[in-house]
Amino acid sequence: MLPESKNFHLRCALATALFFATVSLSCLIFFFRDINSYRFLSDFSSSYTLSRFPSFFPLVITDPVPISNEYPLEKILNEAAMEDRTVILTTLNEAWAAPNSVIDLFLQSFRIGDRTRRLLNHLVIVALDQKAFARCQVIHTYCFSLASEEADFHEEAYFMTPSYLMMMWRRIDFLRSVLEMGYNFVFTDADIMWFRDPFPRFHLDADFQIACDHFTGSFDDVQNRPNGGFNFVKSNNRSIEFYKFWYSSRETYPGYHDQDVLNFIKVHPFIADIGLKMIFLDTINFGGLCEPSRDLNQVCTMHANCCFGMDSKLHDLKIMLQDWKHYLSLPPSLKRLSVVSWRVPQKCSLDSLRQHGSPEQSVHD
Repeated sequence: MLPESKNFHLRCALATALFFATVSLSCLIFFFRDINSYRFLSDFSSSYTLSRFPSFFPLVITDPVPISNEYPLEKILNEAAMEDRTVILTTLNEAWAAPNSVIDLFLQSFRIGDRTRRLLNHLVIVALDQKAFARCQVIHTYCFSLASEEADFHEEAYFMTPSYLMMMWRRIDFLRSVLEMGYNFVFTDADIMWFRDPFPRFHLDADFQIACDHFTGSFDDVQNRPNGGFNFVKSNNRSIEFYKFWYSSRETYPGYHDQDVLNFIKVHPFIADIGLKMIFLDTINFGGLCEPSRDLNQVCTMHANCCFGMDSKLHDLKIMLQDWKHYLSLPPSLKRLSVVSWRVPQKCSLDSLRQHGSPEQSVHD
């Protein structure tokens, strides 16, 4: 073989070897870069909510992404508060946060209510688990995570179970902390529909005012049956001491939820000693399925209390919203005649409650 031919083949062999070496090196570079990118994205996703950024491809996530508060509670409350430092608070867990579930109906009621849409600017949703917090950040401006490793509230908390009791008492302790920060609050369960601005109906001189499952007709009658799902509380020394006493009373009455304990302590001498003025709100304005507000011209809120089970609750809440929309469509003359009333309860009827327990045992469900 000629020397030129040998040199030619040698050069081809070297070129081929160099080509494969270059390709192999490129693959290794891309491989390690992908690993680092994965690590970066993992770190990034644990600090920021992915829902805040546009996504062009669906993400398949087998485990929930860890989510934490971006801002402290004080900053969130300060931004959401009205001029008089009043905020509206509700709590949310995964069971009520699912799309087309309770939280969506709750927010919808504000949007279609009478002078209630603007109140969404003052609403803070307190999430009790990570999935509820993630959903909140998609649908609302002000969200705060109260999730912890010690307590998992992501599932539907059935009435009087240990998980239910822990959730209720944690709520009371959280509300006490809000008062200590100097904020007044309206606390509302998410299964309460807001149809009118309730603030004109509140008593100006009360420290603590609360809705009722049954209203006797007198604002200061301790025989009223209060419902802890809706209350307006002013921040002062009296209300703070009251919430401390309420929370500590769980040890005096073990196994009872916050509403039962409130019924026990509302006549306690301690209430008079601290000078707390407690007011019970009329069900004409602040009704519920236990005792509906029959006059849609006066209703502010309607609560899906006295109801057992998620399906029944959702069904009757949707009927409430339909009834309200029908009322809004009427001419003023027919509205004044009060020709429209609620078609609820339906699935949340007292007959269904008797199959699962007495109404008194199911008012929070």
